[in-house]
Amino acid sequence: MRADQFELYDLKIFVESISGNCTCNMKEGDAFYLKGGKLSLPNDADFCLYALQSTIPLLPAKQRILHPADWMETDSRIVCPDPACGLIMKIDRLEKRILNHDDVSPIKWDHNHENK
Repeated sequence: MRADQFELYDLKIFVESISGNCTCNMKEGDAFYLKGGKLSLPNDADFCLYALQSTIPLLPAKQRILHPADWMETDSRIVCPDPACGLIMKIDRLEKRILNHDDVSPIKWDHNHENK
């Protein structure tokens, strides 16, 4: 891998269980994916905005290779913010993806970083 490249995990975020009344009609197995910086839903599926927003702050860290003792390595479940819903999602890491700095940043890679 070149100095201007880095690895991120692709992620699958899916509904693991629902113990309450989900008014957004979510069901177990509903999922969305994060590949690089792009979020996708399979086959024009829907995903609850409120459940989605509770996962977003955690996803960039979950994409990265972390220290084995870091809690982000071991914890992978998120709860929907609606307490009556009882929806629990799980983040699964898929394969690693190699990204090029200049493909994901408007600030060009400074090759002087390679010697530091």
